[in-house]
Amino acid sequence: MDSGKRFLTQTDVKKLEKFELELDDQTKAQNLDFLDLSVQLFENRKSQVQEYYKEILSEPFDFTSDETLEMDGDKLEYPKNEKALKEYWRKSLKYQVMTRLADLLDDAEVADNGKDLAPANFAELEKQAREKVLKIHDDWFDRMVKIDREDRLSMYLNSVAGAYDPHTNYFPPQDKENFDISMSGRLEGIGARLQEDGKYIKVVDVVVGSPCWKQGDLEVGDKITAVAQGEAEAVDATDMPIDDVVSMIRGEKGSEVRLTVKKRDNSLKIIPIIRDIVVMEESYAKSAILEQGGQKIGFIHLPKFYTDFQRNGGRRCATDVEEELSKLMKEGVNGIILDLRNNGGGSLTDVVEMGGLFIDEGPIVQVKQRNRKANVLDDDVKGVHYDGALIIMVNAFSASASEILAAALQDYGRAIIVGSSPTFGKGTVQQFIDLDRLVQDEEIKRMGSLGAVKLTTQKFYRINGGTTQLQGVTPDIIIPDPYTYLEVGEKEEFFALGWDEIPAAKYEKVQLKGMNKLQAASAKRVAKDDALTAIDNNAKRFKQRRDETSYSLNLDKYRAEVKEIEAENKSIEKLETDIEGLTIISPKVDMESMKADESKKARIREWHKALQKDTQLKETLAIMKDML
Repeated sequence: MDSGKRFLTQTDVKKLEKFELELDDQTKAQNLDFLDLSVQLFENRKSQVQEYYKEILSEPFDFTSDETLEMDGDKLEYPKNEKALKEYWRKSLKYQVMTRLADLLDDAEVADNGKDLAPANFAELEKQAREKVLKIHDDWFDRMVKIDREDRLSMYLNSVAGAYDPHTNYFPPQDKENFDISMSGRLEGIGARLQEDGKYIKVVDVVVGSPCWKQGDLEVGDKITAVAQGEAEAVDATDMPIDDVVSMIRGEKGSEVRLTVKKRDNSLKIIPIIRDIVVMEESYAKSAILEQGGQKIGFIHLPKFYTDFQRNGGRRCATDVEEELSKLMKEGVNGIILDLRNNGGGSLTDVVEMGGLFIDEGPIVQVKQRNRKANVLDDDVKGVHYDGALIIMVNAFSASASEILAAALQDYGRAIIVGSSPTFGKGTVQQFIDLDRLVQDEEIKRMGSLGAVKLTTQKFYRINGGTTQLQGVTPDIIIPDPYTYLEVGEKEEFFALGWDEIPAAKYEKVQLKGMNKLQAASAKRVAKDDALTAIDNNAKRFKQRRDETSYSLNLDKYRAEVKEIEAENKSIEKLETDIEGLTIISPKVDMESMKADESKKARIREWHKALQKDTQLKETLAIMKDML
């Protein structure tokens, strides 16, 4: 509830500590005394803090003193009393104003060719910075007012569940719907991305090709004031939580929703939109052909292991990757790079099927429930879809299903894994339990949907018997990236399950030839690569800064530090040039389908432009060249 120690005092915490040995019994007895007291204490302090920040931000700050602010809640004690609580907020608000003032000063100096500001101008900018911070906090506290008891209960239940492992969660109905949308990449609605903006819900993006894009009247910046279903009376949407507004806007394909919006000129407009299927293409696998030095290398980007849990015949990542492989093979590529960087996982069924695209039958992963024998999940399809050179790119945020695939193909010797550090280290399997299906009481059913529980039911193990839990998958070849030294992953979770191992499954390993030579050649190149060296040095500095959680509240010192960081970043940007001799094109079949779709062309151009400057990809291509 208050991990940053910004609201509760030591007196409050002592009142809650008496429940320390009772919470398990209270949970079993469906007793919510702890929740009720904690909410009461928090609400009382929230009202106090609201008075504090308004008072503190009404007066200018002195940024010449050498005060510091500790930002890491783990290193802080809860404030001893109300005086200490107010002092913490004074420092916290001072820091927030200082950072915004620094930005305003930079802009003013650029506009005035670097001349020093007059004291009156400085005072005006300082006032503007305080007003910005005041608005941010007013909006934040307004959002907190909208958190109802059901939301608090959801948070509490998730805290209880999280004490067993970090991936067991309660999902209220809206959260479960959002999860399904994330996994399927599709929804029934209008195709507008929204965010809270004071008392309004503002349109921040219109999905190209979506119903609202086709209708044409809804624009970025529009503020939704009311929502109506067809010809029904409009419901006022001001001061409404964003989840409630989203629920009203989403709906069955073919139905009408009418939005009343406030335009930028403050005029009101009623916009009728017929709901339809909205597809989020950025969720899906895509491929490109990388031409360099007379070789054609296929590149597949897979953002997540998606599947449509709600629809038979919906998009699945295993079939999409198979299709991308087929496109690339028809183009005669010499090798393939599969990019799983930042892929947080997803469907276990799909990862097993996807692994089978690269091997001729055999185990992909072992899964085991508590006190039971391991179950081996096999690819039982004869034949190999793609048997050529294969590299898998990973990073510290490649998790779960990404780790299953990388580990399996590493154990087989089928692929070389490249990355900066071990992957995330999530080696557990979850399944959803629909709570509505468990309820027999008709009175409870009439109350509406209860949501779902995502429950950790199994651990998964590599086919060699080890597990990726906590340890992740260690790349065969190391390429530095900005996250190399950060403390991230499952091992950082308080209640993560432990590492263990089981007997290996029966599988036939193919020894990759010349691994030592590949590793040595890459290490030599990396050591000489100015961009990768700069990235590695910057990653070390970033780690050092992240560990230094006490921040100066002196404006001059802060601005000097920011300028130092900006200079470091600019030096790296200068080194991140286009990869020499690289041409990136789409497979012919994709180019054909894009002819009449200018928006898709633009998205693909931006993706290709980013790949041209991808320093890790540059070295991965060199490794592939060595393999071939």
